[in-house]
Amino acid sequence: MISFPDELLERLDARARALGKTRSGLLQELARSELDGDQAARWAAVEEILDEAAKHPGHGGNVAELVRADRQSH
Repeated sequence: MISFPDELLERLDARARALGKTRSGLLQELARSELDGDQAARWAAVEEILDEAAKHPGHGGNVAELVRADRQSH
């Protein structure tokens, strides 16, 4: 059970009605969207870091290739 101020509850109910949803359904959708958005932002940050690392091959961007080259040089 959760509590909302009356004004916010009225706004939620109005939005749910306008979308043809129940209050519970709308809240579930909003919560899921918020939580999935956080996940998407984290993945975007990881992708950015990996892209940046790939631009600098001597700094871990192509570790597998470096290991192969090292093995072949011995």
